[in-house]
Amino acid sequence: MAHPVTERRAGDTFDYVHELWTRCLDPSVGFERKLDRLLTAESDRFDLPYGFLTHVDTADDTQEIVSACGTHELLQSGQRCPLSQSYCRKTIAQADGTLRVNDARAEGWTDDPAYELFELGSYVGSTVEATDGTYGTLCFASSAPRDDPIDDQEAMLVDMFARWVSYELVARERRARSTVRPERLHDMAELVAHDLRNPLTVASGQLTLLHGTVQDAVDRIDAAHARMERIIDDLNLLGRLDEPVADPEPVDLRTCASAAWEMVETEEATLTVDLAETTVCGDPNRLTRLFENLFHNAIHHAGPGVEVRVGGLPDGFYVEDDGPGISPDERDLVFTPGYSTTQDGTGFGLCIVRQVADAHEWSLTVTEGSDGGARFAVTGVNVG
Repeated sequence: MAHPVTERRAGDTFDYVHELWTRCLDPSVGFERKLDRLLTAESDRFDLPYGFLTHVDTADDTQEIVSACGTHELLQSGQRCPLSQSYCRKTIAQADGTLRVNDARAEGWTDDPAYELFELGSYVGSTVEATDGTYGTLCFASSAPRDDPIDDQEAMLVDMFARWVSYELVARERRARSTVRPERLHDMAELVAHDLRNPLTVASGQLTLLHGTVQDAVDRIDAAHARMERIIDDLNLLGRLDEPVADPEPVDLRTCASAAWEMVETEEATLTVDLAETTVCGDPNRLTRLFENLFHNAIHHAGPGVEVRVGGLPDGFYVEDDGPGISPDERDLVFTPGYSTTQDGTGFGLCIVRQVADAHEWSLTVTEGSDGGARFAVTGVNVG
C-alpha cells in the first residue's frame, strides 16, 4: 500500500507539517483533544491503525495506556501490562529512543513476550520525556506487517510527535507550579502584600465616611476590599507554606476537617466526614488551612447548597463536592498562582493547597468526584 507520508512532494510535505503543527499549537483546544486528533489522523496516515501514548514505570515494571485510538482490546486508555511484556521496553532502551518493526515474524519477534501478548505485526514508537526523566512512549502499530518498510521520514515524524507531547507534559507541570523560583517566592509575597496593605488602609478609612450616603458604591468597594484582604492573607501564607514540615505530629483528620469547616462561611453547604482511619503525621495548622481552602473552593465554585465530602483513601484522603466539577483541560491549571475562573477569586487558594501537600511530600491530584463534581485527592500519606 502507498503511504502518503513517504510519497509526498516536498511542497506537499511542508503543507502537511505546517497544518499538523498549527493543530498542535491551537490554544483553543486542550492537550487531550489535540492528542486524540493526532493519534487518529496519523494512525490513518501511517496505515498503522493503533495509535497510543503510554506511561511507563521502570521501577515497578508497569506500562499504562494513557490515550489511544483503534480497536485493539489491549491498547485502550487505562489498560495496564508489565513493561517487560511490551514493545515499549525496547523503544526506551534504544540509544536514539525510537524503535521500528516492519514485520514482527520475519524479524524474530514471535518468541518475544511483547508479540505473544499483543500480536503486533508492525510498530513504530518514540520515547516521551518529562521533567523527571522518561515518561513513556508515543507509538503507532498494526496487527499486520507493513507492506512498505517504515522509513526514516516516518520515524522522524513519530519522534517529532513524541517531542511535542514531551513539551506539553513539561509545560503543564510548570504551569501547575509557580514559575517564580522557590527561594524568591517568600520575598515576592511579602513585597506584594505590603504594597497592597497601605492603600487598603487608606481606602478603608475613607469607606467608613461614605456609609449611609452611597450604599451601592460602598457595598462594591467593601467587597473589593474584602477580596484584597484575602489576597494579602494568601500571599503572606504562600511565602511560608512551601517550607518542609520539620516537626510533624499526629493529626486527627476528622477533628481537623471539622475545625476547618467552622472557619469557612458555609452558608447552606453541608459537610460529610467519612473517615475510618483518621490519624496522619503532619503540621496541624497547615493541614487545617488545606481543608479550609478546599472547602472554600467547593462553596465558591459549586454554590451555597453544595454537599462536600471528606473521605479516606488507602494512602491518603480526598475532598470532593457535587458541583459542576473541573474540566480535564483546567485540572492542571487550577494550582497555578493567580489562576481563577471567577472575578472575585484570589487565584491563590488551590496554590496554597499544593504548597501544603508539597511541604508534607504528599501528592495532590484533581479528578471527577463520585457525584460528578471535583475531587481533590491527597496521596502518599501515612494514614494510621
